[in-house]
Amino acid sequence: MSEPAAAPAGTGPDQALSFSVAAGLVRGRVVQLGPALDRILAAHADTPPAVAGLVAETALVAAALASLLKYDGVFTLQAQGDGPVRLVVADLTSAGTVRAMARFDRERLAAAPASSSPAALLGAGHLAFTVDQGPGTDRYQGIVALEGDSLASAAEGYFRQSEQLDTRVRLAVAPAADGGWFGRAALIQRLPAGSGQAPILLAEEAEETWRRAEILFASLTEAELADPALSSERLLHRLYHGEDLRLTPARPLEAGCRCSRERVAAALTSLPDADLPGLADAEGRIEVTCEFCGTRHVLSLSELAPRPQTA
Repeated sequence: MSEPAAAPAGTGPDQALSFSVAAGLVRGRVVQLGPALDRILAAHADTPPAVAGLVAETALVAAALASLLKYDGVFTLQAQGDGPVRLVVADLTSAGTVRAMARFDRERLAAAPASSSPAALLGAGHLAFTVDQGPGTDRYQGIVALEGDSLASAAEGYFRQSEQLDTRVRLAVAPAADGGWFGRAALIQRLPAGSGQAPILLAEEAEETWRRAEILFASLTEAELADPALSSERLLHRLYHGEDLRLTPARPLEAGCRCSRERVAAALTSLPDADLPGLADAEGRIEVTCEFCGTRHVLSLSELAPRPQTA
């Protein structure tokens, strides 16, 4: 089997690619983001590079994990800790729109070593996964302690503890040659025998098959993952061309924000009427800046019609 051609440098699409190996015993995802990261991070131009990299990693991991699920709504990945970066959040809609942001303490961040790992930036805390499919549905949430030195290892810990699924995650993000950003997250997961398309194998055979897939996956380098000239298809071919590799059509992703004047107005009108004047300036205007995209929404108190008083 010939190796797929390289993608032209800098033209790799934002996408999530699903695959399986070993006759379906192992499923996987490769998510790559370039222009989407540029758009996400452009909204936070004053963000220090270490935090920008963490935001990019969070967006990649969120997209990789969301691609494992079937849902109609929003998947959210949130890491919260007591370190210089208090919070980092990324979410992905079922339509493939991703956004991300972080809250951090500039003074504490300036005092931290330049080489601080994501774990050091976040400190002790937790990683939360949420699937919200809208009104009338139950919200799913999983929470696990932040463990290891990366978001990848924390995600692995979640699947190990909460889902009892062997999972491996690798990711790399780097500034691209054109001044933008590019990164990939790769994930493999061992499926229980007989589930989905997973074959029913002897325990020893299944263990050996998973171990082989693990070893090949571990050979992935950060340079390969962060290379925009290397297509995800070609990367997977290098790893698993002899392991019954099967690809499905890639799903496009894009950066975007769901904020709007209507949503801001709805949030403000959900507050007690007596609280609204205290949020307004001298001219009776309330300004709300979206933490994801940086858009400023300005509403006047006169737009927020008083709600009927209940008896």
